[in-house]
Amino acid sequence: MSRLDTRTLKDELTSMDRRPLLDLGHPLLNRVADSFIRAAGVGAARAVSREAYFVTVEGLSGDSLDPNGGKRSHFSSIRGDDGQKSLDAVVKTAGKEAFQWGLAAGVYSGLTYGLREARGCHDWKNSAIAGAIAGAAVALTGDAGGHSDKLVHFAITGAALSSAASLLSGVF
Repeated sequence: MSRLDTRTLKDELTSMDRRPLLDLGHPLLNRVADSFIRAAGVGAARAVSREAYFVTVEGLSGDSLDPNGGKRSHFSSIRGDDGQKSLDAVVKTAGKEAFQWGLAAGVYSGLTYGLREARGCHDWKNSAIAGAIAGAAVALTGDAGGHSDKLVHFAITGAALSSAASLLSGVF
């Protein structure tokens, strides 16, 4: 038996944290690229699974309303006669969400690393700053563009979530 045969899923997942997917020659670049790639995959999977859910709900109920009773905001333009139009819309939306998730993770990861190196410590302040900037970056890539209210809302939300996660990381 080789070493690969005896490794468990837990061993595989914990080893992923120690080695980057791409080695770009610098820890900051490795961290940003790694975070971007992993989060982009999650974003794309989320978009595709959401579309599969809506297709299933429409197939069962026969209408194009979302479960909350409103009109569908995403994918409402895919109701075409040909499957190619639908597939194109799903791929476009999955790509956009993959980019947004990857951007948020890459910016956040890169900033927390850079702030830790610059300040010499990692605390909730680093997380809050990185979360605010990552939230603003996501707001800029959204549908409403760089509307100032949305930008501030996303920045505050990003700062609050990331600093809360940082403060609670020692608790759980």
